[in-house]
Amino acid sequence: MSIKEIMTVSALLDLSHSAAGGQLSRYEYPWEAIPHIKEIIIELQNTLGDGYEQISEGVFAHKSAKIAPSAYIGAPAIICEGAEIRHCAFIRGSALVGAGAVVGNSVELKNAILFDRVQVPHFNYVGDSILGYKSHMGAGSVTSNVKSDKTNVTILAGDERIETGMRKMGAVLGDLVEVGCNSTLNPGTVIGRGSRIYPNSSVRGFVPRDHIYKSKENIIMMTMEDHN
Repeated sequence: MSIKEIMTVSALLDLSHSAAGGQLSRYEYPWEAIPHIKEIIIELQNTLGDGYEQISEGVFAHKSAKIAPSAYIGAPAIICEGAEIRHCAFIRGSALVGAGAVVGNSVELKNAILFDRVQVPHFNYVGDSILGYKSHMGAGSVTSNVKSDKTNVTILAGDERIETGMRKMGAVLGDLVEVGCNSTLNPGTVIGRGSRIYPNSSVRGFVPRDHIYKSKENIIMMTMEDHN
């Protein structure tokens, strides 16, 4: 199996755990959806059920969602059932926050899809990114979405270099990914299902499924003990 085959939408994400699953299934690779997140959210807003209400222009939230009065939510956005938007969260727009997801204190979202039960609970920045089911970003961890030289983002996977054609891309986290505190996911980072990133890491490129990222030179396969 080639590197690109293990970075497809179906390889990284269980689409049954996102309101945008049908829209994301149109793409072979998840990063291809990132320039279209705004369109995806507007399309979804026309299909929302009775449990949703428009809380401001272009912003829809399920009645069971908990939204702190100090939070800001820009349009277009959807806050799904049971999600929690905490004190001073800053959602700049083009954001889908999945069912049971947590967007915490002073977290900033922009052009992002959070699958169900994602947690970005403390001082995170998530931009131009897709976070899979039950993925978790530790306190202070961020997605960096623009290269310092402002050239288009490429995804490094082994000896392959995949051109995205995008100037802005943060990260794609597969389902059940754990990102340690104060880590930076550099532009074009893709992390396979179930993998873990050590705290204070600077990650670039592709981390395979079920691996532990300790450093660029030390990425190891998880053992059965690690899964317990």
